[in-house]
Amino acid sequence: MWLEFVATILMLFHLSICPYTKVEESFNIQAIHDIIHHGKEIEKYDHLEFPGVVPRSFIGPLIIGVASKPFILMSDHLGCAKFCQQYIVRGILGLASMISFFFFCKGVEMRFGSTVKNCLILITMTQFHFIFYSSRPLPNVFAFSLVMLALSSWLYQRHKSFIWFAGAAIIVFRFDLVMLFGFIFLHDLFCHRIRFLSFLVTTFLAGVTLLGLTVVVDSYFWRRWLWPEGEVMWFNVILNKSHEYGTLPFLWYFYSALPRSLLSSLFLVPIGVYYNRPVTTLLWPAVAYIFLFSFLPHKELRFIIYTFPVFNTAAACAMAHLWNGRGKSLFRKLLLLGACGTLLVNVIATTIFLYISSINYPGGVAMGILHKLEGKRDVHVHIDVFTAQTGVTRFTQLHSHWIYNKTEDLLPVDQDMMSYSHLLVGAPDRVFEEVDVYSQSHKIIAAIPAFDRIKLDFKSNPPFKIESKPKCVLLKKL
Repeated sequence: MWLEFVATILMLFHLSICPYTKVEESFNIQAIHDIIHHGKEIEKYDHLEFPGVVPRSFIGPLIIGVASKPFILMSDHLGCAKFCQQYIVRGILGLASMISFFFFCKGVEMRFGSTVKNCLILITMTQFHFIFYSSRPLPNVFAFSLVMLALSSWLYQRHKSFIWFAGAAIIVFRFDLVMLFGFIFLHDLFCHRIRFLSFLVTTFLAGVTLLGLTVVVDSYFWRRWLWPEGEVMWFNVILNKSHEYGTLPFLWYFYSALPRSLLSSLFLVPIGVYYNRPVTTLLWPAVAYIFLFSFLPHKELRFIIYTFPVFNTAAACAMAHLWNGRGKSLFRKLLLLGACGTLLVNVIATTIFLYISSINYPGGVAMGILHKLEGKRDVHVHIDVFTAQTGVTRFTQLHSHWIYNKTEDLLPVDQDMMSYSHLLVGAPDRVFEEVDVYSQSHKIIAAIPAFDRIKLDFKSNPPFKIESKPKCVLLKKL
């Protein structure tokens, strides 16, 4: 159990280093806040004013909000600042992710042995993206827990629970997972591990129940009849509008996302397949899923986060084989030493990634600075789109007597901009040029740097520099 404990502590450590959220997480983090603080007063919820491109389900935020409520009441009783609540809700989500991952690890232990399970946890602990994302309120992360529970059920050949967990992940959070679980179903059907009629009956019952659940719950919160994930599927697949938010090459997941996520452990995957052929039963549906998903032009690393533990299982098979055979020859010992070296490389890369991420939320940092500088004075602050997308949430709004405004599309020349006592203005490239128009009416009281680039410099040690530059400015009215 000590590996599970250390992995959980690492998740909390990543959370403490990077407590802020970004635009992809905004709906869920705001929804969790509103469920906790506004309850049935739906008219006060953030999503009614800022609904986003497509609706998302409230089921995940509702579960996290209810689970977090006792701890938030305790933090209020102890006099903790409101922002502590964001740590709590993300911590609860992170624990859900880690616990479901450990269930998957138990299934791996049953199928491949305890050494493979321990190597799986150890490899995962040295990588950045899974631990980093595990507490982030993304639809993919809510789905991740269900995917892990589904795969665990599949490893135990518990097909009814597999269908229910898979169905919840597909219908409520991420419809694209129908491809991943579809391949698994086809495999079991071909191998006669599942009865087709039993599958149809269980799938029908699960589908009707879960669809009814999300329609009823989400229609209540959105104040119209809808199936959120159905609208997301229609937007992405039928209308094919996801490309409007950026496109990447077909093979990007294979040459960029997977190498960055698995780091040097990727080299162990084919070795694990060679020495432990049964792991291909778990691996090939993940590869096929990524291949089919690659046809969608808009790509993000978080879209394939569910496959990381699967690839790591293959890598763990390689490391376990080398560990078990370490006493057979000097050559085997050298191979094991090389495999351990991949873990060291992972730790170094993860440290760099974590540092870069820690300086990549200028909006959230700016809000913290604003509260420190102005204390309990009356403040009417305007939060522009860039700062709202890089760390500002309702959990960062600490004072009830302050006015926080996120009205979009206001121009500097608008009279409304002159009514605010403070402005949070951000830009990814030329922030000082953006605020130059306010030079006659406002003064800069803080400039917040954020990650800009990695610059190679072979004369230094290490041979690179992580550079930052101001990307957000806090202005005060003269």
